Amino acid sequence: MTHNHPTIWRNGLWDNNPGVVQLLGLCPLLAVTNSAINGIGLGLATLLVLVLSNLAVSATRRWLQPEIRIPIFVLIIASLVTVVDLLMQAWLAELSQTLGIFIPLIVTNCTILARAEAFASRQPMARSLSDGLAQGLGFALVLIALGAGRELLGQGTLMADAHLLLGDWAQSLELRLMPADWGLLLAVLPPGAFIGLGLLVALHQRIQRSQQPMNENPADGSSQAIDAT
Repeated sequence: MTHNHPTIWRNGLWDNNPGVVQLLGLCPLLAVTNSAINGIGLGLATLLVLVLSNLAVSATRRWLQPEIRIPIFVLIIASLVTVVDLLMQAWLAELSQTLGIFIPLIVTNCTILARAEAFASRQPMARSLSDGLAQGLGFALVLIALGAGRELLGQGTLMADAHLLLGDWAQSLELRLMPADWGLLLAVLPPGAFIGLGLLVALHQRIQRSQQPMNENPADGSSQAIDAT
């Protein structure tokens, strides 16, 4: 399989998106996406860790013994997450408190370890950088879309508490699109996260199928899949 940069970006953002295709990192994806700002904050933190871990793994791949590569990958990821967590506590204290344990839990995000093992450990740094950016941005976009949708349905607002991420000046960015007494409580509760993600996955699948050639024969695809196995 070729790993040119356009293919890497298409895989990360759409064809192999970690949020709606691979369905990895679902714990933070579902837990903190009750607002757009929470989604942006966690998405940026995950993106930063993913990019830096891909670069670190790619840079050291020639010196890593196969028997210990997984523990080394985890150590690299854990070190980067600790740095990001401390930086957020220092500079974005309120947002860090809001996201809570889910920043340290980036260590357990399967997307990051999977990209380190499946891609960065086998590819040069330039391609690993593109892969980290594409996969991280794809995951962040799902976080933001789910958070924005739940916030809009549940509270009637968008970008509420933007000051937690951008400072006091960002309070003016809050948009109230629905009356204050309007809101669907289910949207901001945990079941709303599952329903919202399910709708995003269904929408992705619907668009994917609409892009397939109209004359494609499903039976042919099935037989090819059977032959491949």
